[in-house]
Amino acid sequence: MIHWPELDGPPELLKGHSLEEWPPARSVFHALQASAAVHGERTALTFLTSVGGDDSVTAVTYAELFENVGRSANLLRNLGVGRRDVVAYLLPAVPETHYLLWGAESAGVAMPINPLLQAEEIAALLNAANAKVLVAFGPTAGVDIWAKARTARTLAPSVHTLMRLGGGEAPYADVDFATALAAASPVVEFSAPDLDDAAAYFHTGGTTGAPKLAIHTHRNQLAAAYGGSVAIGANVMDVMLNGLPMFHVAATIFGSLSMFVAGGQVLIPSPLGFRDPSVIANFWRIAARHRVTLLGGVPTSFAAALSQEVGTADLSTLRASVCGAALTPPAVADAVERVTRRPLREVYGMTECGGVICVDPVWADRVRGSAGLPVPFCEVQARRMVAGRPGEIRCAPGEVGGLVVRGPQVTPGYLQEEHNQSLFTDDGWLVTGDLGHVEPNGRVFITGRSKDLIIRGGHNIDPAVIENCLRTHPAVSDAAAVGMPDAYAGEIPVAYATLKPGKSATAEELQDFAAANVVERPASPRWVRVVDSLPLTAVGKPYKPALRADAAQGALAESLSDLPIASVEVRDDTVGGLIAVVKVETEIHGRKLDGAAMRSAVTERLAAFTVRLEFSDS
Repeated sequence: MIHWPELDGPPELLKGHSLEEWPPARSVFHALQASAAVHGERTALTFLTSVGGDDSVTAVTYAELFENVGRSANLLRNLGVGRRDVVAYLLPAVPETHYLLWGAESAGVAMPINPLLQAEEIAALLNAANAKVLVAFGPTAGVDIWAKARTARTLAPSVHTLMRLGGGEAPYADVDFATALAAASPVVEFSAPDLDDAAAYFHTGGTTGAPKLAIHTHRNQLAAAYGGSVAIGANVMDVMLNGLPMFHVAATIFGSLSMFVAGGQVLIPSPLGFRDPSVIANFWRIAARHRVTLLGGVPTSFAAALSQEVGTADLSTLRASVCGAALTPPAVADAVERVTRRPLREVYGMTECGGVICVDPVWADRVRGSAGLPVPFCEVQARRMVAGRPGEIRCAPGEVGGLVVRGPQVTPGYLQEEHNQSLFTDDGWLVTGDLGHVEPNGRVFITGRSKDLIIRGGHNIDPAVIENCLRTHPAVSDAAAVGMPDAYAGEIPVAYATLKPGKSATAEELQDFAAANVVERPASPRWVRVVDSLPLTAVGKPYKPALRADAAQGALAESLSDLPIASVEVRDDTVGGLIAVVKVETEIHGRKLDGAAMRSAVTERLAAFTVRLEFSDS
C-alpha cells in the first residue's frame, strides 16, 4: 500500500513490505541504537560553535550520540521521570539538545518549547502537560531564556526540577545537565518505549495563550522519519545542513531523525541556526566547506541566503535543496536552483503528522508547485467542502477540496480533548486545514488554507494572539488579524480594528501597543488599520477572506506602483486561495504600450508572492 504510482520508485527496500513490518524499529531509542551498531564511528552530528573564516567544529559520532542519549535517559530516570512524565526544554540548537530530546523520549515524554515565548505562555504549556522537569539554557548575556524559565517554574507547580544546560553559572538550578550526564550510566536497563507510547508533545496552532499540544507516538515519529529519509534518498554519504530551531518539528524529525535512521550527518551551523546573521553571511561557504549534500531550510532562510554572493564556493557535493514549513515562492525556488544547479524539493507536513506528509521524491522529476507525493503508507485525499470542512465526497483528480490525510505518522490527537472535536473526519482522516488537489498520479498540490493560521517565514502565528492583544486596548471594540502576502516571509500579520463609541486611537498607537504587548515578536503586526466596521459572516464573525483580499490588494498594488497598471483587484475565493486580477495600461498620453511586455513585467514582479495571477482586458 505504497502511494507512488507511475514513478520509478520507491526503492526496492520498501517493495513487498506491509505497514506492520515497517518501520523496522519499535521506538526512537531502538532506531538510534540500530544506527549506532552499524555506523558507530561515522559522524552523526557536526556542530559549528562559531562561524567565520575558520569554523570551530565539534563532531559527534553515532556511538557517542547513542551513548549520550542513554546517559540522558538514565539521568532523567534518576530524577524520577517515568514513562508518562514530561520533560520540557527551552534550548538552542546544540548537540546536548539532541541528547536531552531523544533521552527524554526514551525515559518519558519530551516537550520542546519555543524560547521566544513569554514566561506566562511557557508556564501555560508546562501546566497543560503537567511537566515534571524543565531544562533551560543557562544565563547568557543578551539572552533571557534562563530568566523566563525561572519565572515559568514559579507559575507551574508540577515542575519539581529546573535543570541548566549550557550557558553561564545558574545558582538557582537544581541540576547541571553536563555534570549529571557525565555521572550517569550509558547503559539503559529499563524497558525502552514501544511504538504506541507517547514520545513527545509538540506545541502547535501558532503562538497562542490556549495551549494546544499534539501527541507524537514513537510510531508517528519513526514513520515520518523513515518516510522522509526514503523520499529524499538519504544515505551514509549525506550531510544535511539544518539551521532550524530545535523546538520545531521540521528540525527534529525531518532535519535530524530522518538523517540518523539513514546513517547520514546533520550539520548544525550555530546555536541560533539561520537566525544567526553570521550563518546567513557565510551560508554558501559553509555548504561548500562542509561538503553539504542536502540544504534544508524554509523559504525565508533561502531568500536570505540568496542575498549573499556565492563567490568561489564549490557546491558540487550538493544533490538537492529541501524546503518546507510554507509554500516556496516561485521566484525563490527558481533562484535557488539557478545558484545550486540542483532541484529544490518541497516537503509538505504539519506538526500533527510528524512534520512529514508529502515529499517531492528525488527519483522523480521535480514538478514546480507540487507538494510532492505522500511518503510510504500515507494517504492524502482532497474532499469536497461542506460547511467549511471536508465532507465525505472525494474530489475528482485535479478538483480543489479540503485535504485530509491518514497514515502511521498521524497523531492520535491533542493532549487536551477539547481540541480534538474537529481534528478528524467522521471516518478517521486528519483534517489538515489546507486546500488543494490530487492528481491522478498521486501528486498533491496546495492551493490555500481553510484555517486562519498565519505562516510568517515558516513560523505559525495564531491570529487570535494579535486580536486578543488589541482588544485589551481601552479604545478598541473589536479586531481581526490576517496574513498579508510578502515577497520575503510568504505572509506577515496585519490587523484591522474598530473603536468603541466615543473613544479614539490612531493606527500608529495601536501598532505600537501590539508590538509592546503581543506574546512574541513574529506575531507583531506590520500595520494596524482603524476601520468603521469589520466585514462579518452571517453569524457575526469577522469575514476574513475579505480582509485577506484587502490586505493583499494593498501589498500587490505597492509592489507594482512604478508600473503602468490600470488596476489591481484581489479576491479570496476560499478554495483557490488568493487571486490577483491585474489590468495593465495599453496607452499613456496617446502612446501605445506593449501589452505583452507589461504582462511579463507584472508576472516577474509578483513571482515572489504566493498569489495566483490573472490578467483582465476589460
